[in-house]
Amino acid sequence: MEWQDEGVLIAMRPHGEASAIIEVFTAVHGRHAGVVRGGASRKVAAIMQPGTQLAVTWRARLEDHIGSFSVEPLQSRAALLGDRLALAGLSAICAMLRVALPEREGHPNLWRATMALLAALEHDPDWPALYLRWELILLEELGFGLDLTRCAATGSRDDLAFVSPKTGRAVSRGGAGEWADRLFPLPQCLMGQGPASAAEVAQGLAITGHFLARELAPVLGNRPMPEARTRLLTMLEKRR
Repeated sequence: MEWQDEGVLIAMRPHGEASAIIEVFTAVHGRHAGVVRGGASRKVAAIMQPGTQLAVTWRARLEDHIGSFSVEPLQSRAALLGDRLALAGLSAICAMLRVALPEREGHPNLWRATMALLAALEHDPDWPALYLRWELILLEELGFGLDLTRCAATGSRDDLAFVSPKTGRAVSRGGAGEWADRLFPLPQCLMGQGPASAAEVAQGLAITGHFLARELAPVLGNRPMPEARTRLLTMLEKRR
């Protein structure tokens, strides 16, 4: 068995004396693990950093074996080391991909969104809003996209102001009634209306975090969401 693909390194752990097991999120083959011979050596480990873009070749005797990777670096993201917030964003992306995605299942839409977000970390100061949109796409890939097109109570498309924590559907001010204090405020940026303020990004991440935690509960068990995501939210809160 053999294939070639492009991937982003999302995790690495030592394997034996000199090798490493890496996990990459690839364009075609999704989240995939494999052994890199010599991956723990000083020379190779220097390029095996989270977020590094790699050309990978995977080989195995049988398809269900862990297999081995040959890797060639395509793009380093070492520039993010000088930006604590962007580095926290990168860590959150890698952690969420690792915990959310089943192995060996392609997610082309999420791949494209991830590439755009990783590029924005280096060049776009407004990347937190893109990270919020990325979590929305991640929810869609998990089979639970939010429905923010019309009010769940009245069917109206006007004056949408809340999100139901049960259904993930939008609710208008009139439709919310006395239940308004039990609903999430709906930031307009989630509907693609206008730039996203820091407060709106925080509101949006509270919504995506609620549904991600719920959808990932079977995977997480009694564990909380990845610490890397919590750390990012804490840093974003300090900027408000």
